[in-house]
Amino acid sequence: MKEIVFLVEGEAERCLLEAFLPRVLPAGIGHRIIPFQGKQDMEKRMALRIRGYLNPQARFLVLRDQDSHADCVALKRSLQERCVGTRRETHCLVRIACTELETFYLADLAAVSQALEIPGLERQQLKSKFRDPDNLGSPSHELRALTKNRYDKRDGSARIGRHLALDNARSPSFRHLVAGIRRLSAELLGT
Repeated sequence: MKEIVFLVEGEAERCLLEAFLPRVLPAGIGHRIIPFQGKQDMEKRMALRIRGYLNPQARFLVLRDQDSHADCVALKRSLQERCVGTRRETHCLVRIACTELETFYLADLAAVSQALEIPGLERQQLKSKFRDPDNLGSPSHELRALTKNRYDKRDGSARIGRHLALDNARSPSFRHLVAGIRRLSAELLGT
């Protein structure tokens, strides 16, 4: 079976992907999402999950927040090193949400406006901090403030994920996630 297995930090990422993937995955590509219980659980168990996965055709995408980790590139390298020795490292791809998952949402305030039913929110996109949200210090705090606490990590991720624009270029980390999913899909389809 041609499938992409997503290893994610927690439930918010799972909710986002469940809502988002039907719009990005081509026909013929299945998916499975394996949520962990935070960063430490993910780092401790992800190699075992990859190594023990039964489908030999599977591709793996690891998605994690940067959070307070100072160096995004070093974090990505560290996660890639955890994939080495799984006998599937060539089928693994690591993507980092700089700095938090909410960065993806702040890059597309039209999606947030539509999902949370907050008219006019998309006009905030003109502010400089929302034109380059990957550089915000605390995107989750910004999103809660912007939505007057209507954003909830799980429910909000599921609702917003249905509306995110696939071609949004304001968040490089979101753009890399979409490109990574498309790359793994193309590998599986042989295109």
